[in-house]
Amino acid sequence: MATRPVYGLVLAGGKSRRMGHDKALIKHDGQSQLARAVGLLEKHVKEVFVSARAEQADDAERQRYAQIIDRYSDIGPLAGILSAMDKQPQADWLVLACDMPAVDDATIEKLLANRDCANPVVAYSSSYDGLPEPLCALYKPGVRSIIDEFVGRDVYCPRKILISAGALLLEQPHAGALDNLNSPADLEEFNKRDAS
Repeated sequence: MATRPVYGLVLAGGKSRRMGHDKALIKHDGQSQLARAVGLLEKHVKEVFVSARAEQADDAERQRYAQIIDRYSDIGPLAGILSAMDKQPQADWLVLACDMPAVDDATIEKLLANRDCANPVVAYSSSYDGLPEPLCALYKPGVRSIIDEFVGRDVYCPRKILISAGALLLEQPHAGALDNLNSPADLEEFNKRDAS
């Protein structure tokens, strides 16, 4: 049984280039995607932090939550994950991107139920290509050296890192659980599905 603390980290530091506006602030049923993700993780871990870039720290929505400001630049979601590991290096980090509105309690519970495995990361395999889904995953301290090694070689793809790290890959609890909203077309498709 793992005795390390487990913290939640909502990745909300992206630049939302494809969407054209801040994905964290998109609302579903009157609630921002950021608020929804934080609320979901809060039900399962003791403390939740929001990952943000320095220029986002004063955003009113992000200011509602404890933040971890990225200490790294131009390395994508790894900036948030590494910054969280810097803050609490001996903790397990339950990481969730803010733009995955279909993630539910069952998705989070399954990750946590497999926390005691020997693998340094617990993640889901993509329902599209079977590769690891790194933005809804449990990262343990042992994966830090692997991430550092890749970053040292200017490789910033979290999927490649999880493959190399030997992540435990779980089957998603329901189809589309980890679909993310990267573009206006993704958002439109999600809203249609959600309405039906």
